[in-house]
Amino acid sequence: MPCERKPMRYGHSEGHTEICFDDSGKFFVTCGADGDVRIWDGLDDDDPKFITVGEKVYSLALKKDKLVTASSNNTVQIHTFPDGDPDGILTRFTTNATHVTFNHSGSRVAAGSSDFMVKVVEVSDSSQQKTLRGHEAPVLSVAFDPKDDLLASASCDGSVVVWNIEEQTQVISWPLLQKTNDVSNAKSLCRLAWQPGAGKFLAVPVESKVHLYERGSWNHVSTLSDDLLTQLINVVSWSPCGQFLAAGSVGGSLNVWDVNSKLCVERYKHEKGFTVCGLAWHPSGSQIAYTDTEGRLGLLDGLGTSTSTTTTEPAKDYDDLFDDDDDDRVMDEGLSDTNSPVKKAVTGNDDDDDDDFLMPATGRVRNRGAILDDENSLDTGSLRLGQDKFGDDDDTGSAVIPAAAPLVPLRPVYEGPMPTPPQKAFQPGSTPAHLTHRFMMWNSVGIVRGYNDEQDNAIDVEFHDSAVHHAMHLTNSLGHTMADLSQEAVLLACPSTDELASKLQCLHFSSWDTNKEWMVDLPNDEDVKALCLGQGWAAVATDALMLRLFSIGGVQREIISLPGPVVCLAGHGEQLLIIYHRGTGFDGEQALGVQLLQFGRRKRQLINCEPLPLSRKSHLSWLGFTAEGTPCFVDSEGVVRMLNRSLGNTWTPVCNTRETCKSKSDHYWVVGVHENPQQLRCIPCKGSRYPPTLPRPAVAILPFKLPLCQTTTEKGQMEEQFLRSSLFHNHYSFLSTSGYEIDEDGLSRSQKEQQELLMKMFALSCKLEREFRCVELAQLMTQSVVTLAIRYASRSRRMALAERLSEIALEKANQIQEEGPEEEEAELEYTRRTSGLTRFVDNVWMGNVQVLGSGKLSSSSSSGQPRVTNILDNMTSSKKLSPLSVSAGKGSKGPVLKPLAPRPKSKVKILKPWPKTGFQLWLEENRKSITADQPDLEETDIIKEAMGRFRALTAEDCAPLKVLVKELDFCYSSAIFGRGNKTKKYVTSFSDTVEGVFKFKTNNKRDDAFLY
Repeated sequence: MPCERKPMRYGHSEGHTEICFDDSGKFFVTCGADGDVRIWDGLDDDDPKFITVGEKVYSLALKKDKLVTASSNNTVQIHTFPDGDPDGILTRFTTNATHVTFNHSGSRVAAGSSDFMVKVVEVSDSSQQKTLRGHEAPVLSVAFDPKDDLLASASCDGSVVVWNIEEQTQVISWPLLQKTNDVSNAKSLCRLAWQPGAGKFLAVPVESKVHLYERGSWNHVSTLSDDLLTQLINVVSWSPCGQFLAAGSVGGSLNVWDVNSKLCVERYKHEKGFTVCGLAWHPSGSQIAYTDTEGRLGLLDGLGTSTSTTTTEPAKDYDDLFDDDDDDRVMDEGLSDTNSPVKKAVTGNDDDDDDDFLMPATGRVRNRGAILDDENSLDTGSLRLGQDKFGDDDDTGSAVIPAAAPLVPLRPVYEGPMPTPPQKAFQPGSTPAHLTHRFMMWNSVGIVRGYNDEQDNAIDVEFHDSAVHHAMHLTNSLGHTMADLSQEAVLLACPSTDELASKLQCLHFSSWDTNKEWMVDLPNDEDVKALCLGQGWAAVATDALMLRLFSIGGVQREIISLPGPVVCLAGHGEQLLIIYHRGTGFDGEQALGVQLLQFGRRKRQLINCEPLPLSRKSHLSWLGFTAEGTPCFVDSEGVVRMLNRSLGNTWTPVCNTRETCKSKSDHYWVVGVHENPQQLRCIPCKGSRYPPTLPRPAVAILPFKLPLCQTTTEKGQMEEQFLRSSLFHNHYSFLSTSGYEIDEDGLSRSQKEQQELLMKMFALSCKLEREFRCVELAQLMTQSVVTLAIRYASRSRRMALAERLSEIALEKANQIQEEGPEEEEAELEYTRRTSGLTRFVDNVWMGNVQVLGSGKLSSSSSSGQPRVTNILDNMTSSKKLSPLSVSAGKGSKGPVLKPLAPRPKSKVKILKPWPKTGFQLWLEENRKSITADQPDLEETDIIKEAMGRFRALTAEDCAPLKVLVKELDFCYSSAIFGRGNKTKKYVTSFSDTVEGVFKFKTNNKRDDAFLY
């Protein structure tokens, strides 16, 4: 009885969740802790109809056109199905109802409550009620027998009771369960179930087994168990034919037993091991739907067929079941157990005994040899679910048939990793195509909506900035299903039909001529799977593993073979990002690859067929670029990753949207990413992955946060802020190397922010006495900021640290000299711009800045531009002519990327000179006496002579000069004086400081202005 396990999906918020099918099997209905009842048209339905019942819904039951729910307002309500209109209140309790169920005909409803009572209510007349009293604790579950005479209930008092409904008396009671005081504390929900048909057996989950009690005698006649099942069973459910029993456990196990043979014919494990709290068979017996305590839905499909089999079926028809390779998997998995019994009646026609062990070309032994001559023998290999000879026969259908002779296993069963179905191609920023009202595209430029209902089949285009273009209403006569939008054009595509080829249509509204539309038919054997727009170009990926590149005016420019089936495309400026399947994934993993192409004067491939890193067992949900042009993507687990160009084009996680979701069934639908300011713009979706088109959803802004360790500490917070600042400003380097003019002010602000963070981490490490860590941080600082770190270290009386920092400062100074005067000028300019860091260090040392405080940046390190008030402002991409862009349409009001102009060579600015030091003052007073004694001395010799006399001064003579020592504090602790004489000597005295000043001035032929 092999089947396929569908991937689970969220349906409700975390908490108890139940599920049931309608009578036709077309819909399944769920309820959850979020207070909603949802009607699903299949597991892939992304827009289910929902009914808000109350704050919480504990249970539901569905029969015919009536839907009954037990909610947190202590009532049992009834709604029409599938309309969902309220139809009154059936009954009330003094506390919340815990479980509800219909009888076989749908004329009665039974409900158990936490007030220890069980009520049986007539649906047609709710005043006709019967109350069953006798439990001494909250009721866990209730179940009607198929004949509508008896009712079984389980309670937290540990008992399972069978009631006579008419007499309102107990027929039998078994003390089987562990006692508890409330349903929420119960280890198992103990959902009871009667066998369909005659109700011969009552199934009771007891710990990790299922006990079967015979109707009438109430004897314990059988136990269903599995050696691999060790967790408590939570819920059980019979197949419609009454032949099989399914059970869901607290540990997430799903088991299916053949009641006659008492063998476990199917076993599955929950994807994440969550408790299974809801279980329902499809009316056809081919599916089992289940729910867990996290609000997720799952489906086991292909359990069997509902076709009836009879004992007079010819033997030839039996053989035909196994002659087709399509049914091989039934035998492969169903007969993996050597103890599997035979389980299908056969005729007495047994003439072909010689063919019992024929070996066909498939290498599989035919199952004839397992057929017994006894007409009552059964064959598990031909097991089929549904109504069979056991369905309606009261005696035969419920009899426990002894196990027959064991079968020889046909061949080994593969138990390794299972291949993952490949993700289908999709358009980022769009909602599923099967929706009648959907978003075909939502990006930083505008919104494209599609309507396909009985009244209209049209496309509406709306721009965030009306200055780009006015809104458009287009008739969708071709049935376009894909769209993209840029500041130049709207690109649409439709799949092929039997009569028409797949078409690509472009509305080039920024064109200066009168013909603003062009259309291309793809070859007959190609369908468009993904498309995108860039700056002056359009790209289309097809199912023929082709990438076709067009100019914005319709000229075919390139055609490229893709290494695998495309998943999606994204474009920005001259960059094209391609995601494709690079192979088959296993165990829920997707094997995706990425290519990044850049067009322009020099075409190149930035990323060449690298794997795309996704979260475990997730798929790609959004792909795009930031407003500054950095590729990024989001997976189904809500993790946002951005390309780190500074580290070999690796991907760095920058945000997890799941951390901000209030419920596990909630999601964020991403519409844009900005690096400056750092914003993730997305739409909150409650209980779904996609937003509705009406009313227009509001855009929310989420902050970025790198998943570093110990981000609750001050050290972790500052490290996260520094790394995030470095990552989010890598685009300046990329734009500069690509030949664009960058925002110098923005770059300087980002550098200043990073250096301040380094200085704060340096100060924190000093206070924690982590001097080695201080040296590591100094390696990341600029030369001018290292001098400030030396000043801080010397004031903190950490002379060994200051000496090591002086060596780092000397190395950085020498490096600047080796790189040339242009870099030196840039360093001087940067020193001027970051002169506020000196005051910052003074404030840190004086205690004016809280280092061990909140860990937030000061005002100077915050974002350099004011907070954006308009949600969709500054989301326009820049425009730049390229070889693929020949249009001269309307200019963008956004930031324009201009070619990088050569930097003019400017003279070094002479900044504010130093105040005079004590030695300088002494030299001014004594210069005349020195020149009078030795009139032939040069200026250099005069200073040397003065320094010798100055060193020979006594303490009394130097007393007036001690006041001036503080003015030399910066020089006293700075290694910059070693740059002139290229020594690594650390300044340790006042005289050495003056000597360092002298050597620097004479060797570099600069005055004291440089030191400021």
